[in-house]
Parts: sequence; C-alpha cells; structure tokens
Amino acid sequence: MTKLINFYNAILGKLDLLQPLLLLAARFYVAWVFFKAGLTKLRDWESTLLLFEYEYAVPVLNFEVAAYLATFGEIVLPILLVIGLLGRKAAIGLFIVNYIAVVSFEDMPAAALNEHILWGALMVLVAVWGAGKLSLDNLMKIK
Repeated sequence: MTKLINFYNAILGKLDLLQPLLLLAARFYVAWVFFKAGLTKLRDWESTLLLFEYEYAVPVLNFEVAAYLATFGEIVLPILLVIGLLGRKAAIGLFIVNYIAVVSFEDMPAAALNEHILWGALMVLVAVWGAGKLSLDNLMKIK
C-alpha cells in the first residue's frame, strides 16, 4: 500500500509542475481576447459610443461612462494580467467586465455566452490561485 501511495504522490508531484504553465496560458488567452476588444473600441470610438448608447444596456451607469470604463478595463487589466502584476485584482476586474458584458447584451448568441463563461471561469481560477510562479506577483511576493 505504501508503494501505491508513493507512486500516486509522485504522479501528482509531476502534475503540480504544470500549474504555472496552465495559469500563464489562461492569463495570456483571456488577456488577448479582452485587449483586442479594447483596441477595437479605441479604433472606432464613435461606434463604441453608439453601441453603448443603443445596444448595450449597462445597468446604473451613463453610456459614456460605461464606454470609458469598459475600454480602460479592456486595455489596462489585460496588461497587468499578462505580466502577472496584481494578477488576482486584474482577474477580478476582467471577471467584472466580462459579467457586465453578459448582462448588458440581451441578445447574446449561445456560442458567445459559452465563451464568456469560459473566460469567467479562467479568471476565477486566477483570482483563487493567484497569477502563479511565472508572474511579477510571485517575484515581488505580492499576494
């Protein structure tokens, strides 16, 4: 029985080596998606404002404020996420941006909703576990 336990622990030890790489991949993937969305908003600001005024129903906020906040979040938070600086806070921030996007767009197709769920789940992982060993947070000993 001891040999079986030792073998099991050895296998799990090898799997632990993958955690920093998988967290890094999750950070890069979600950051790239949101950064591209932010750049799109910046490229055509007039269209962005029109979308926020007529298409997205962001609760509580004025459409212009919502457009500025969403664009800021989609540009700045992915940069922090990629370098792993304040990774948990960046992940929570992108989770909020993602959540607001889902509740604000009433006619979201099912395929798009599935992507938002994936991005949200990946951000929850980073928020819970942190940015991982391959991050500035780890280098600077930031929780």
